[in-house]
Amino acid sequence: MSVMNLQVNPADETIGDKGLSVHFLVTGDSSNGSIATFELKVASGLRLLAPAHSHDHCEETIYGIDGVLTWTVDGKAIEVGPGEALCIPRGAVHRFDNNGSMDAKALCVVTPAAIGPDYFREIFAMFYAAAGGPPDKARMMDIMRRHGLTPAAPPPT
Repeated sequence: MSVMNLQVNPADETIGDKGLSVHFLVTGDSSNGSIATFELKVASGLRLLAPAHSHDHCEETIYGIDGVLTWTVDGKAIEVGPGEALCIPRGAVHRFDNNGSMDAKALCVVTPAAIGPDYFREIFAMFYAAAGGPPDKARMMDIMRRHGLTPAAPPPT
């Protein structure tokens, strides 16, 4: 990438809806594959419908901006609020929920840029196709695996 092509928020794409959205700022395409950065917005009380998962090829660092997100990493609940950071190592099974009464916003940094907008476009399209009903679990698992996310086994009941 030439210095002449530098720009703020080269990806600048928002995927999602008022309950959950991902605003990509930098993708692997604009960082030679080294980093992907996106802003994550999660409405108050929202529990993520996708299963916990791990990444074998990247770390994910979360920096809290507004509200509090509860990240469950290898079974341990960790609250990340404004000004706090959490690095989720490769292979750690994780998920997030907004258990609070305030909308939350966090900056997520994926290194290297193993996850990009294509994953979120596909996963949101699948949820929209379900029209409020339960998502197609087999399709969700396929999308996750194709984009480098390893779905975790469901917790014992």
